[in-house]
Amino acid sequence: MVNSFSFKNSIVNLSFFITILFFSCSKDNSSNYDSDTSFAIDQIGSDIPYVKITTQDIILNEPKVMANMKIFEKGEEIFSNPIGIEYRGASSFRSSDKKSYGIETWDESGNDVDVEILGFPKEEDWILTGHVFRSPETIFDPTLMRHYIGYELYGKMGNYSSRSKFVELEIGNNSGSNNYQGVYVFMEKLKRDSNRIDIKKLRSDDNSSENITGGYILKIDKTSGSDVALENQPLEYYENNWQDDAAYNQEISFRSNYDVYGNDIQSIAPFGPPYHPFQYLETYFLYEYPKADDISEEQKTYIQNYINDFEIALVNENFNSDTRKYLDYIDLNSFVDFFIINELTGNVDGYRLSTYMHKDRGKKLKMGPIWDLNIAYGNSSRVPVDDWIANYNSYVPNDAWLVPFWWKKLLEDPIFKSALKVRWQVLRSNVLSNSSIINLIDDTSKYLIDNGAIERNYDRWTGIPIDYSGAVNDLKSYLNSRLLWIDSKTNEF
Repeated sequence: MVNSFSFKNSIVNLSFFITILFFSCSKDNSSNYDSDTSFAIDQIGSDIPYVKITTQDIILNEPKVMANMKIFEKGEEIFSNPIGIEYRGASSFRSSDKKSYGIETWDESGNDVDVEILGFPKEEDWILTGHVFRSPETIFDPTLMRHYIGYELYGKMGNYSSRSKFVELEIGNNSGSNNYQGVYVFMEKLKRDSNRIDIKKLRSDDNSSENITGGYILKIDKTSGSDVALENQPLEYYENNWQDDAAYNQEISFRSNYDVYGNDIQSIAPFGPPYHPFQYLETYFLYEYPKADDISEEQKTYIQNYINDFEIALVNENFNSDTRKYLDYIDLNSFVDFFIINELTGNVDGYRLSTYMHKDRGKKLKMGPIWDLNIAYGNSSRVPVDDWIANYNSYVPNDAWLVPFWWKKLLEDPIFKSALKVRWQVLRSNVLSNSSIINLIDDTSKYLIDNGAIERNYDRWTGIPIDYSGAVNDLKSYLNSRLLWIDSKTNEF
């Protein structure tokens, strides 16, 4: 983990930066500049969109409070709309001074309204993702691009991934107090939508034998504030509410009948108190869509049985024949792609937390989209660079959240390994080639540096010099190591 840095820039790099900064500040933006709006910083010459949020009340963890959001490009206002805003995140909220925010676009009466923002398709639910700092001691993502790079790669692989753009954020209030918050990623919230997770709408009365088959979104994750019906708690409460992370109950979730090693776990009663002695063995599936308040009992029964039937087939598979009963239930290609992106990025939260899956009507279960790469890319040393992240349980056996047995079992299957090898070789010839990944990182870092965003962000959050180029090189080095290791490992299949 990188905790602090020092500038090692050469005189040439410094001169280049000064030249860029002078050129940016000397651009003539007088025709576009909104002279009636004050900004917390001078960023008028930047190509990075600037988000200015003005609140009427103190921002809470839940519920959302009314605010107004304006977006500017080089000083020109391109968007203005009422929003509801709240803090988001569980562990990241506790561990970071630079908070992330959940946003809904509203009308003047506080009703949800679909809008197009930054070229993204119309919707109402959005996220402003910060990068975890407990400054200056902890910087989880000094490059500011780990989420962005992972989502871009997963999208380039042909999957839906949350559309994302870098912005700089300012939050103020009606009294005129404006505070610059640094570089954020403005992104789509994962949800059912024809332009996001594209599955059929499932109403509570869609319980016929055909309609009840989809669509569903499930999530393996910690429980959140909305799951445990927390509202209007003081922010101090969320700094230490660890018990709310594991508050599973039958209204919001169901438990696998198998433990994380593939053994029957039904002798242990589900929904025990948070962090009970057997929690590390359990896997819970949260109802993400339909939400717990909307899903019918018949639909709960259907999706629970579907997952259970898949797990029974997988547990009992001996891989001795050419057929696979478990493949009647899952979309193999989506499982392969989900495995690849988690393994490439070294996402130690992958498979066991922030893990989405979905099932459309009449279709098989698919994994994805990818989500939350806070402690990926070697940021955590829990799993060595020369092993599968899917083997997490061997390295951290006492974690309260372990990897479900699915992935280790799949790695025993010649059919899964063959599909993985073929897909990996195809991707390595294009979107996951060394040059494609390095170019994506270089283009992204250049965009942030040339527009002055890196300097402004770290002036705000650390007050100490940052070796940004060193952090970017560390990211490249980690990905190169993973690429080479996965090349070698899949060639053994």
